[in-house]
Amino acid sequence: MNETSPQTPDPDDGRDQQRPAPSRRALLGWGGAGLALGAAAAGGGVAAAMSGSSDAPAPTSAADTGAAVAFHGAHQAGIATPVQDRLHFAAFDVTTKDRAELVQLLKDWTRAAERMTAGREIGGGAVPAVAEAPPDDTGEAAGLKPSRLTLTVGFGPSLFADGRFGLDGRRPDALVDLPKFPGDNLEAARSGGDLCVQACADDPQVAVHAIRNLARIGFGTVAIRWSQLGFGKTSSTTPGAQTPRNLFGFKDGTDNIASTDTALLGHDVWVGADEGPGWMTGGSYLVARRISMHIEVWDRAALKDQQDVFGRTKGEGAPYGGTHERDKPDLAKLPPASHVRLAHPESNGGARLLRRGYSYTDGTDGLGRLDAGLFFLAYQRDVRHAFIPVQQRLARADALNEYIQHVGSAVFAIPPGVRDKDDWWGRELMTA
Repeated sequence: MNETSPQTPDPDDGRDQQRPAPSRRALLGWGGAGLALGAAAAGGGVAAAMSGSSDAPAPTSAADTGAAVAFHGAHQAGIATPVQDRLHFAAFDVTTKDRAELVQLLKDWTRAAERMTAGREIGGGAVPAVAEAPPDDTGEAAGLKPSRLTLTVGFGPSLFADGRFGLDGRRPDALVDLPKFPGDNLEAARSGGDLCVQACADDPQVAVHAIRNLARIGFGTVAIRWSQLGFGKTSSTTPGAQTPRNLFGFKDGTDNIASTDTALLGHDVWVGADEGPGWMTGGSYLVARRISMHIEVWDRAALKDQQDVFGRTKGEGAPYGGTHERDKPDLAKLPPASHVRLAHPESNGGARLLRRGYSYTDGTDGLGRLDAGLFFLAYQRDVRHAFIPVQQRLARADALNEYIQHVGSAVFAIPPGVRDKDDWWGRELMTA
């Protein structure tokens, strides 16, 4: 069922043939020799990590090598970057009232992120020479590969509240509060946030280590409001790759925006220079939704009913009337309330989202039912013209609503990328 099984190459890794990456501890040793990581293209391409050996093993997939992803660029990595296997997402409340402390936090986070995404420990590392103070790095990722770690930062609407940090006049018009959609059952403890950090990596410990250390650096300035672990990516941004399956066993979002499609990225994902405040040029907008899936109810549904809900076959993933997964759907042949028909861009005036969702399981509830679902992440150029109209249509009529419920929600403005070692996350917002 899962195309990422050992017998089948990982679809998101096929385009990145890399040599094995060194461990984080090895990189520390090579740092003085000027080893340069992260020379890939802007936007998060995978950088080559060199072994330095003439008899190095044959190239394998990027996920196997644990290669590093470039941190600097016009756009933040972790958006158009080929989707990694694991996620740790955290939303933060800013607890300080001092603007200077917030600025210092963003600078400190940027410098730490530069090191962690390159596979290096923070500051003096986990085992510094002086033992009379806590180490700069918590150490659980020491010896692990960079694992294509990406860290993506965003700013929530509440950060721009009047009287907080003098940012009320700098809030983008597109950073709207999401409306309440029919069927929403949102939990305040799983919604909102002043800041967010999306950590994606092929090794879960690398992603968890990154969020843990950013939270640690921010102690006294920020506090985690809520967080979410994810596994089993449910979307692909690699052209031609098979779409991963969700926990219902179906492929969804096959027509996702490819990481190499610069035309669609420019049209639907990146904010243009003539759209809103200048500090958002090259950025994007993120919608995060925790969607609970009623697994036990779904598992008792007949196969035909399941397929009618999506408008796709379960085996191949082909749309009704088609043969292969990527056959263009003939919307007239799909059930009127099917998910694919209602979510398709042709049903929504061409609105497109770049999806990076993950599955999650958080044990069982008090009745023994699996607490599981989809952590939906979608990037877009303007929430008002992408997620909101699409979700309004789905919330009203989607046959899938019988089996799911949205329980968490947040929206964030994602600033452009960090250009170089002197730049930092949010510099243009905080200093203009």
